[in-house]
Amino acid sequence: MTLRLAILDQSTIASGRGADAAIRETLALARLADDWGYGRYWLAEHHNSQSHAGSAPEMLVAAIAATTHRIRVGTAGVMLPHYSALKVAEQFKVAEAIAPGRIDLGLGRAPGSDGRTAYALNPQANEAADRFPNQVMDVLGWLGDGLPEGHPFRAVAANPQVPTRPEVWILGSSDYGAQLAAYLGLPYCFAHFISDRGSEGVTALYREGFRPQPGRLGAPHCALGVFALTADTEAEAWRLYKSRELWRLFRDTGRFPPLPSVEEAEAYPYSEAERTHLDRIRAKAIVGAPEQVKAKLEALAAAHGAQEVAVLSPCHDPAARQRSYRLLADAFGLKPAAAPLAAG
Repeated sequence: MTLRLAILDQSTIASGRGADAAIRETLALARLADDWGYGRYWLAEHHNSQSHAGSAPEMLVAAIAATTHRIRVGTAGVMLPHYSALKVAEQFKVAEAIAPGRIDLGLGRAPGSDGRTAYALNPQANEAADRFPNQVMDVLGWLGDGLPEGHPFRAVAANPQVPTRPEVWILGSSDYGAQLAAYLGLPYCFAHFISDRGSEGVTALYREGFRPQPGRLGAPHCALGVFALTADTEAEAWRLYKSRELWRLFRDTGRFPPLPSVEEAEAYPYSEAERTHLDRIRAKAIVGAPEQVKAKLEALAAAHGAQEVAVLSPCHDPAARQRSYRLLADAFGLKPAAAPLAAG
């Protein structure tokens, strides 16, 4: 089975440029991805962040859906505990009206922010995460499955009424999301770029626990959200990686600044302990010339039983990021398809 290729975009803010530039870079890359043959373009959600500008992925979904032609557009994911299930269903029904049959709704449980911000988004944040399975069921109900007898809002319709519906995914980085996706018979995306330790067991848990559901999937369908970066040469790819490497060090020590430039990374005074920490990460990083990255992605997907990879390639230079995705598309032999793909 040919590995499907998608893009995961966090609208990363680069040092020296503003968050508004990050949003415009996202829109420009999505149009190119549509031309290059990528199957999906997914937007992440983060709040109160100096690193990522994508605080409202549903708005980016609408903007991209309106300015592309064939690529599926969606979220990885909407952090559902912050919101009303009805409002999320209606937002994505509007998106379906903009681009029928091309919308993905990835749902996540994590806050995508700090605890204080979670409470600012939802004053009931302390209990909202525990209601995530019920919220997912409500979203599915309002998207077309119908709400059960006795549901207090059964008579409330989610508008607009449209003939197509989004493809719903569960996004996660732990056993929890994998088990929920399996139980509900939904496609699952594991956030490998967040938690890459022991992840084969998480996707195995999803496959083993999968229950086919009427009107959903007949068999498990898994994707991986993966950091990968390529360039015309292996040496250039590793040079560009220095930005991400320093940012990863910041992340692992509780700091979330804008993505540093290569020059800033080269000038950073790494301690011996910091360098040892990053060397362990570098040894597993999916970085290199296009064919090297392709081989690493295929091996990773095979180890996880995944049918798709959604590639995250934050890069300080927007032209270099575009080049990375173009080279990867060429390496995989992507061609613009006549119709958007679907899970399964």
